[in-house]
Formats: sequence, structure tokens, C-alpha cells
Amino acid sequence: MPLFDVYPIQDITIVKAKGSRVWDQQGQEYLDLYGGHAVISIGHSHPHWVERIKTQLDKIAFYSNSIRIPLQQELATKLGTLAGKPNYQLFLCNSGAEANENALKLASFYTGRKKIIAFTKAFHGRTSLAVAVTDNKNIIAPVNETENVIFLPFNDVAALTECFQKQGKEIAAVITEGIQGVGGIQVADDSFLQAIRLLCTQYGAIYIADSVQCGYGRSGKFFSHDYAGVQADIYSMAKGMGNGFPVAGILITPQIPAKHFQLGTTFGGNHLACAAALAVLEVMEAENLMDNALNMGSWLMEQLNQFPQLKNVRGRGLMLGFDVPDTLPDLKKSLLTRQHIFTGEAKPNVIRLLPSLTLTQADAAQFISSLQQEIQSSPN
Repeated sequence: MPLFDVYPIQDITIVKAKGSRVWDQQGQEYLDLYGGHAVISIGHSHPHWVERIKTQLDKIAFYSNSIRIPLQQELATKLGTLAGKPNYQLFLCNSGAEANENALKLASFYTGRKKIIAFTKAFHGRTSLAVAVTDNKNIIAPVNETENVIFLPFNDVAALTECFQKQGKEIAAVITEGIQGVGGIQVADDSFLQAIRLLCTQYGAIYIADSVQCGYGRSGKFFSHDYAGVQADIYSMAKGMGNGFPVAGILITPQIPAKHFQLGTTFGGNHLACAAALAVLEVMEAENLMDNALNMGSWLMEQLNQFPQLKNVRGRGLMLGFDVPDTLPDLKKSLLTRQHIFTGEAKPNVIRLLPSLTLTQADAAQFISSLQQEIQSSPN
């Protein structure tokens, strides 16, 4: 039986990983600045994370949410403290799309409304509602099409204000990434997020902060939305939450009451998922990884800005991007094949850096040196 071919893939098989390094089956070592799409938050195979999962596996791996799972409350308490949201409520699920799906449903349940505001270049997932608020017609099936989503220009406060003035009483929620990932590392202006908060409050809508990729400390703050000094009503989380173990969730403002059976999940919040997620938070706290993300990100941005060939260097913390000129069309490919460095991309011409938050100065310097070699050796 063949695999369903959904991704163009590199002809590389990774068999071992440690920290910011991975090795293929031939023993070739690579520097990983992609992190499996921002998933690896505390480094590959972190010993505390491995031990946490092994220890839990010896006890119990899974039971459904029909019974009490104390690890869920332990995770909620730790997460609330580190995220600075101790009064919020936690719903656990399995993926970023599922987190956004539940956030959107909950907003509609709470407000009794149908309209959702989303933005150009947004990516929120591939499930029914999540893909409907994603700005990519190529991945929206006919069954997912809805007239309930309003797409507005990203970072356009005037357009947002006008939309609320015209349709405010119909709007259930506004959903936005604090830093767009698939959209090419587009940072939401502080004033834009502040306007979302103000208008949602004024018109009784829910502010959903999609923090699936830009959350969990990657920006240097727990949520990149925190830079704007505002509180969202719902924060969605995934990717770095489990360091590779499938776990996700939403933080929900205390003003939204829980009702039995409105939301549900079979695998969400299982014993192994909670153990993995707790390990991530414990390592983040013990190793001051948000500070490291901020410091390493600042250093990388300073270095990247010294290359005149690279345009529009942008981002926060260890979520960085830059535009690659037409004169360097194979830069990402050459970094992988010649320098053995994994990076991410966003179409048409953006290289994305999404390394582990444990990235060291030596690893960052290796990347800059390799990048310099590739730019200087380009025939263009």
C-alpha cells in the first residue's frame, strides 16, 4: 500500500537527534534551524523530556477523559504560572488545527453569533473551521466554504474598525496570529492587536490569539501577543507545547463558562501527552529558554541585517524570516545540501528560522558563517 502523497519531501532519512543536531542514516550531521516546523522547543531528545515520558509510560500511557487525570491539573497550574494567565481555563486537545477549531466553536457558542474576522496570509489549520479562516483557496474544499468568514488586510486598523462599525453585532470572534508563520513571518503591530482587543470588547466579540507557532516562548515572551500589552480571550497552542509529542490546547478567559459536552476529545490530555508537556515547561523554566530565545534572536537579527543581499529581516525571538533575492534562488537548497543546515521557507521567497529555544551561540554563529559562504559563492 503506497503512502498518500501530500508533501514534497527531501530525500533524507533522519535516524538520530540531539539538541539542535540531527543525523541521517549515513551518519551525516545537520544543524536543525527548522525544528520540524517550530515543534522542537527544548531541543531534540532532551534528557528530562525523555525521562518524563519513559517514567510515565511505565505507569499508564492512556485512559479517556471519563476519569480523573491529575496530570492535567498539574499541567494547567504550571502552564498558567509560566504563561502569566493563572486565572484562565485549559482545554487540552491534540493539534493546532484542533485547538483553533475549538476556539472558534467556543466563541460562537458563547456569543451566539456566526461571523469570524480573519486576515490576509493567515494560516490556522486544515480542519473545517480552521481552514475556512485560512487565506489559501488551494486547501479549502468546497464543503469548507462559508460566507461566515470576513477576510481583512493584516495590520490594517482602519479596515478592522470599519468592519466592526458595519457588522459588529454579528461578529463572534477575531482570530489572528501574533506573528504569521506560513504567511512569511509577518509580525502583528502592537497597535493592531490593541485595536482588536478594544473592538472585541466594545462589540462583545471574542479575541482569539492563534499562538500555535508564535507562542510557547518562541518570541521571547510566552505569547507573542503579549508584546502588545493586551489580554486575548482565547489563546490556542500546539507545536512547541510537546516538543514533538502531539499535544495542544486552548487557554480560555474565566468569563466564558464551561458547559458539559460543548467541547470534547478522546486523546486530548492523555497521560503521556501531559507528561511531555510538563517536561517542556519544566525545562523552559529551569533553563530560562524565553530569555535565550530573545537573546539569540536579537543576535541573529543583528547579524542577518549585515548582509545587504538579504531584504526585510524580521521577526521576534527565534521566529525570524528574511526575503531571498532573485540572485540567490537556490539559497535554501544550498544551505541544506552543501552546508547541511535545515531551514524553513514561506512562498515565494522567504527563508524562515524556527530553531529550538535552546539554540547556542556556537550553533547560531555556524549558521551565519555558512550563510556567508553560500552568498559569497553564488555565481550571481
